Amino acid sequence: MPVAAGKVRPGELAIHRRVAYKRAVVTTRYATADDGAHLAYHVRGTGGVDLLVSSYGFISVASFDDEPHFARFLDHLGSFCRLICFDWRGIGLSDPFDPAHPPSLERQAKDVVCVLDAAGSERAAFLATFLAGSAAIRFAASYPTRTAALVLVNTTARLAKGPGYEFGVPLPVLQRFTDEVIEPAGAADTSAVVAVHAPSVAGDERFLTWWEDAGRHGASPAIALSVQRSLSDIDVRDLLPAIDAPVLVLQGRDTLWLRAGHGRFLAEHIPGATYVELAGADTPPFTENSEVILEEIEDFLLGTRHLHDRDRVLSTVLFTDIVRSTGRAVELGDRQWRETLDRYDDVVAKQIARHRGRLVKTTGDGALATFDSPARAIRCAQAIQTSVVALGLEVRAGLHSGEVDVRGGDVSGIAVHIAARVIETARPGEILASSALPPLLIGSGIEFESRGGHELRDVPGTWELYAVQP
Repeated sequence: MPVAAGKVRPGELAIHRRVAYKRAVVTTRYATADDGAHLAYHVRGTGGVDLLVSSYGFISVASFDDEPHFARFLDHLGSFCRLICFDWRGIGLSDPFDPAHPPSLERQAKDVVCVLDAAGSERAAFLATFLAGSAAIRFAASYPTRTAALVLVNTTARLAKGPGYEFGVPLPVLQRFTDEVIEPAGAADTSAVVAVHAPSVAGDERFLTWWEDAGRHGASPAIALSVQRSLSDIDVRDLLPAIDAPVLVLQGRDTLWLRAGHGRFLAEHIPGATYVELAGADTPPFTENSEVILEEIEDFLLGTRHLHDRDRVLSTVLFTDIVRSTGRAVELGDRQWRETLDRYDDVVAKQIARHRGRLVKTTGDGALATFDSPARAIRCAQAIQTSVVALGLEVRAGLHSGEVDVRGGDVSGIAVHIAARVIETARPGEILASSALPPLLIGSGIEFESRGGHELRDVPGTWELYAVQP
């Protein structure tokens, strides 16, 4: 097959095929390092700022567009940046390395320069997430003239716990992760791993399937073991004062794998760094806090905040949740519980459609939906509760009415967070609504009983909550 059209720069080898993504078609190219290794990359986006994005952990950039959250995240970044997405050595389509000799940080920094040269970029910002932080810091300290800025999202200069670094991951935990997740014979529960890494999507079967498949395709067991074992020795804290580029540190307040202390340490030790702490527990930048993260990145790189392809609409947000789901799962066993959940999902989807709502997503043992009518949202919740009795299930529900941000198939915004906090307060079998709903339903025949004032997690103020009466 012919080489892809366009001039091939020195040090660059164009791959003789095109890779089709669900959201985009990009040409995979190869930068040739000074030792002959080939590094896979592609360029996408129409913005004027060059932004490096590396493989995420063991997940290749070739798998990014297979995950809808990630695809939307990249689409937004590409609206104001020219993205240079690349795989580290050993990951995805890049050449492997000898597992006995994993690449040093110096080698990785040189590889970044090779990718920049091949992509025709003199100077770029680097979006470093998760495990890429130490390599990005080494690159910025070693090549200041090639570093326009650093954006460090839920990442670290050192992973392992040690003297003066008490919030690091204890070595026994790192070893257990290697044994259970990386070892070929390990019996890791993908949902348990994601529950620590990205709890907001731990109940999303589609995401779990993508995570497992992308990880297996991204690195061989030998490469993954080599990288994982080297992580406990990485420490670039001494380089932080030498970084001369503008730096934005974004850190989740409740992250479980890379705790908030990592981000705070980076911000405290990098001269002039901007620090933003976000509510939430997800490590990936493309799931629960993606919209806020995108706004912060755009503001940092361009000095503007503009949400692209976003609509704000007035909606009633409904969350449903199976009561005592863990206990029921233990009683029924995995197979029967899975079958029960499948039937539950069918019931929920049918009732939401019947009441003219929109099912946004399922959450393992619950669902998120939006309605243009608060009355239909409540009637739907009541119908779901009645329908699942035959399955031996009990459901609680939480509702709030307000403006939501609609982007593609997902919704976000304060109204969604409030509804999520309302359901946390609901009793078993209860349909609980925020104070926004009763005034909208005067004369509807729907009656409420006050549950008094409540403080909702991460939501300012005291909120009056009301239980829908049967």
